[in-house]
Amino acid sequence: MSTEQNKAIVLQFYKAFDNRNIEQALALMAPNLVAHLAGKSEPLNSDGFKQFGMAFYLAFTNGQHRFDEVIVEGDKVATCGTFTATHFGNFQGLPPTGKQIKLSIMHIDRVDDGKIIEHWGQGDALGLMQQLGIIFLPGPALLPHIFKSFLSKPFKKPAIKAQKLR
Repeated sequence: MSTEQNKAIVLQFYKAFDNRNIEQALALMAPNLVAHLAGKSEPLNSDGFKQFGMAFYLAFTNGQHRFDEVIVEGDKVATCGTFTATHFGNFQGLPPTGKQIKLSIMHIDRVDDGKIIEHWGQGDALGLMQQLGIIFLPGPALLPHIFKSFLSKPFKKPAIKAQKLR
């Protein structure tokens, strides 16, 4: 297939996901797909990748992939941009927050015979957890106090107890 055809297949896959047309998205995945995801110690097979995608699909509505870069080299299509959505479903045990999220994302998808056969995915998981309120990251006003407290601890002298003389 041509590089333009490969690009069209990958972009159609993400568009189908955004349009909540899961059957169309699944039809673009090869049955023997292998997915390499950041944070996962082992690659996922096609079923594992579907489960991962469906968990995200059910937790976040109004999802939109916006790609700033799409680079095609042979059978590989790299996409870089953002994913925005609203948290309206349970996600990894967290009840819906109704919060808008915006994640930086990068993917490389390999296409063979008109199907995505391999996927590498990287998303800003820490940013997602922060936006959902799971992880607190101090703002700029708190940082000087945190650093001062952290740096002063090694320099504090231990209290010397009076020893009894015998």
